[in-house]
Amino acid sequence: MSDTAGTTPSIKRRLIAMVYEAFLLLAVDMLAVALYLLVTRNSHAPVFQFGLKVWLFVVTGAYFTWGWTNSGHTLAMKTWRMQVVTNGGTRLPLTTAVVRYLLAWGWFLPALLACTALGLKDKSQVGVALIVGIVGWSLTALLDRDRQFLHDRLAGTRVVALPKKTAAPGAAPAEAS
Repeated sequence: MSDTAGTTPSIKRRLIAMVYEAFLLLAVDMLAVALYLLVTRNSHAPVFQFGLKVWLFVVTGAYFTWGWTNSGHTLAMKTWRMQVVTNGGTRLPLTTAVVRYLLAWGWFLPALLACTALGLKDKSQVGVALIVGIVGWSLTALLDRDRQFLHDRLAGTRVVALPKKTAAPGAAPAEAS
């Protein structure tokens, strides 16, 4: 794929795909939690609580890096016809995918650190902090000449739109059911 093979999807389209991604990731993480609780026999010791957070971080990272290195997209990105590629237009190598995953925590990490520093624990306060952080990170695309988010710029990647699939010439149209 060349650098001009796909245009940058709109910020709105990428954010909507991220919301869809959050629902898919919720299902993946629920399965990961169930497995972890089964293996640890639902122990509530602090080391197991910390271990669960590490486990979810790793499972989430594996979900994204596998999709980005295998096909160039996750299920949500495929649904919204988007693909992540290197700036040269090639599929992401594993190290680049891992770097992109770590940098993408910029969507949430500053807000979570601010909540910790300020001692915010109320769900509404944490929610507002996360929304402010997400909006702030979204605005980074407005400052970028190619409308890429900051984590893509820093990782040397870009999200491109994929064309709509068209029926082959002479193929019968799909029947409505």
